[in-house]
Amino acid sequence: MRRLKSVSGRLKKLFRASESEAKTVSPHLLIVDDEESICFSMREYFSQHGFEVDTAREMEEAEALLAKTDYEVIIQDLRLDLTRRTGGLEIIKQVSKRTPNTRIVVLTSYGSAELEDMARSAGAHAFLRKPKPLSQVAQVIHGLIESPHREVAGSI
Repeated sequence: MRRLKSVSGRLKKLFRASESEAKTVSPHLLIVDDEESICFSMREYFSQHGFEVDTAREMEEAEALLAKTDYEVIIQDLRLDLTRRTGGLEIIKQVSKRTPNTRIVVLTSYGSAELEDMARSAGAHAFLRKPKPLSQVAQVIHGLIESPHREVAGSI
């Protein structure tokens, strides 16, 4: 009887452990930026900090990933090539309509008050200007994940 209780107790612990592991799923993050070095460094940083990370360097690549995966957070550059100043806004609009719970962080070198207003109107939750230390980007992302209905006031 003792042996049965011991085995039963161990099984309960195993089931609890597997339930808690299932609850701690890594958040999915998509990085959309045409600069390979930015995609690489952000993927490395956020992967090491518990995120499951995908990257896209072109709009079409981002759209393909978005069609098959729901993301908790997207880090989006606005200018994805030299010819289209605000191509990233199209992705923001699509994501906002399709998955309104996805938090969108704009990270761009071409920030202006007008672009920030356009990005927020399209559905962005935060607007950051490059260059930005990854630790600060991570703080914004964690804030959005922990309080999913909150926007980050102003631009950073």
